[in-house]
Amino acid sequence: MTDTTLIIFGATGDLTKRLLLPALGQLLDREPDRRVHLIGVGRSERDADTWRGEVREAFGDDAGPTALALADETVYRQGDLTDSDDLSRLLGEAKGRPVLYFAVPPAVTEKSCEALRDVDIPDGTILAPEKPFGTDEASAHALNQLLTQLVPEEQVFRVDHFLGQSVLLDLLSVRFANRMFEPVWSADHIESVVIRYDEDLGLEGRADFYEGTGALRDMVQSHLLQLLAVVAMDSPATLGERDLRDATGAALRAVQIWGDDAVAHSRRARYTAGEVDGKQLPSYVDEKGVDPARNTETLAEATFGVRTARWDGVPFTLRSGKALAPPVKEIALTFRPVRHLPAQFGTEVAPNVLRLKLGPDVMNVQLNIHDGTNPFAVKTIDFDADLGHGSVRAYAEVLSGILDGDATLAVRGDAAEQCWRIVQPVIDAWEANKVPLEDYPAGSSGPQSWPAL
Repeated sequence: MTDTTLIIFGATGDLTKRLLLPALGQLLDREPDRRVHLIGVGRSERDADTWRGEVREAFGDDAGPTALALADETVYRQGDLTDSDDLSRLLGEAKGRPVLYFAVPPAVTEKSCEALRDVDIPDGTILAPEKPFGTDEASAHALNQLLTQLVPEEQVFRVDHFLGQSVLLDLLSVRFANRMFEPVWSADHIESVVIRYDEDLGLEGRADFYEGTGALRDMVQSHLLQLLAVVAMDSPATLGERDLRDATGAALRAVQIWGDDAVAHSRRARYTAGEVDGKQLPSYVDEKGVDPARNTETLAEATFGVRTARWDGVPFTLRSGKALAPPVKEIALTFRPVRHLPAQFGTEVAPNVLRLKLGPDVMNVQLNIHDGTNPFAVKTIDFDADLGHGSVRAYAEVLSGILDGDATLAVRGDAAEQCWRIVQPVIDAWEANKVPLEDYPAGSSGPQSWPAL
């Protein structure tokens, strides 16, 4: 393997400590032959020993020799990533191929890329911005143009760690490697799809980020639409970077809000005081740093249609929220009733449902069988397959692709723009207050008035 230097902008931030560095340590333990160098960059001061101690702590007590060796030789640089001279000096320190990882807010990423215009960027340099990519379709398009002025599209890795979730890889294998599912993956057999990510966590001190984002922009616009694209895409020729991203891109281009009516087919709410898993949470509006007048939602739900021959007429409902119980994180496909049901079975037969649950990953199939009493009585049972927690962290999968120069698990520029186009009618309806902002107690499953999914 060739040398790669990972330069993390925002090295002292929460994302780096909580996700990036632990994933890097796990990746190096799994692939000890990797030759990776690490430079941390931030605005605050850090001496070498302090930074190296932070890296070792993030790697954890069970870190292997390759990760520990990296922690011993990593360096920290105080710098301004919006300054061309500082960026030039950082790139000059890189050994082998530089990877610039932007673990910073989108506005800072954009300013940094503007500054890179005046820098001599080495061939092969990879740019890895974190989501969100812009704030609407126009800004995402402008950012894409800027990025591709700096490096070719195949060297831009727009990071959405959900694309590294093991459940997504499970979904690909379940769908394409099983005769019982592959032929029925369409509107002919599937009645509805729900992609849901309900968290029991509250704001957790992240008002600076969340107040300007909310559940719709944070989760639905990015993560959940990427999962929808994998569920809805036509079968690609291969699972290589071009074929897979062509297929998911085509699926996203076909997505529209259900019935072209964002008012009727979207919902929003925010949590009030309550108890979650034994922990008391204040109302969202009472959390530190929250401005109640912003009307930031902590729960978002919207239904979309995929206007293709495969999926026309099937509602795809996407939902994500905070301070909810129980936490439900799954992709659920509900199948249509059988064409003919013998009268002896009665009329109350539950539909078949395939669920792929996230973390720990479980595949659940609901089937109808004889209940063991009346000769023709039917009961519904669950078949579960424990798929585990996944072999690596989602960020480790993403980092592996970045360091290898393989963009399969990265968001392509056109997909980033399409995701904003898809949710823009919902944003417009909410900003015009055409959709009420409802309340739900922390620790509940959401507003009681909402239909069950």
